[in-house]
Amino acid sequence: MASIRLENITKKFKNTTAVNNISLMIADGEFFCILGPPGAGKTTLLRIIVGLEKPDEGSVIIGDDAVNEIHPSKRDISMIFQNLALYPDKTVFENIAFPLRQQKIEDEEIEKRVVEVAKHLKIDWLFEKIPSQLSGGERQRVAIGRAIVRQPKAYLMDEPLSNLDALLRLEMRVALKELQTNLKETFVYVTHDQVEALSMGDRIAVLNQGKLQQVDDPAIIYRMPNNMFVATILGNPPMNFLKCLLRRKNGTLQIEHAAFTLNSEDKKVFSLLKAGVGATGIVLGFRPEDIKIHLSKPGTVSIPAEIYVTEPLGSETIVDIKLGDNVIKVLAPPDFVGEPGQSVWITANTHKLHLFDESSHECVFHATEKSAFTIEA
Repeated sequence: MASIRLENITKKFKNTTAVNNISLMIADGEFFCILGPPGAGKTTLLRIIVGLEKPDEGSVIIGDDAVNEIHPSKRDISMIFQNLALYPDKTVFENIAFPLRQQKIEDEEIEKRVVEVAKHLKIDWLFEKIPSQLSGGERQRVAIGRAIVRQPKAYLMDEPLSNLDALLRLEMRVALKELQTNLKETFVYVTHDQVEALSMGDRIAVLNQGKLQQVDDPAIIYRMPNNMFVATILGNPPMNFLKCLLRRKNGTLQIEHAAFTLNSEDKKVFSLLKAGVGATGIVLGFRPEDIKIHLSKPGTVSIPAEIYVTEPLGSETIVDIKLGDNVIKVLAPPDFVGEPGQSVWITANTHKLHLFDESSHECVFHATEKSAFTIEA
């Protein structure tokens, strides 16, 4: 096992900066996810770690050793690619055994290790088959088996589940997490799928356009995103955003939208005015699950709105709501019944709202249980 440390890594391809001054510390035995959209620099970062790309600036340190000048074959890292790259003419046994044969390990030891790994992955009954005779999930397990049979210092995985159907992805997520828990090895897993990152990662690094946006535990990133991009990439449906005005009135700070006003006396919110944040406006963010929809006006303060469209999903219903000139998404129970154009009222959990600077898109305030907001509609 080994930790992996990246120090100020930058990589350019002609006029494109694929990785922009990224520093990361991946702990020994950690399941570390790198999340971002296509073109974020995820695969380039992985290729730099394994040695297939050389950084223009910065250092890669595996364990206690700087490996910038070390050939990929000498870094003792296994990589699982998106296309799996199995040998089509070799049996399952020989595909898994291949890296051991390259190391000229004795046949008896090869058989012992291949059988042990295959039993762990529940594919020992497939030894005589070739890849074309396997299902997608079975091929995936063979590729994983070939990677772990070497017993390397760390495992790098580049979107290995993206070519599988939804049911197989679910099955393989469980299998991979179980595997890493049992092996207690370092896994670095690249994905564009937020569900994979949230469900498997001990920590997540969010990338966008080559820049590191946030690194933290999944729950913290979800609850306290650093900026609007992170708030959008984590969450399904993503966070709602409403442009508002931020100003002081009669000793109270007001966040004004066309459909409602939030009032606060929170000192941290007042400090935003002193810092010049929101001078031209501020963006209010709140997640769909933090809003409740009512078909009749409740006894508490509520905001009048109108149903735009409903999206039944079986286990829940997404309701698109017209709020002034905006359309926001609200999560409702699966038995919710509403028609487009119908008048409704919404209430929000003001302890979970977020304020973002309109120009920088950085989050400047996360509400908590101690935050005091009142709503005027």
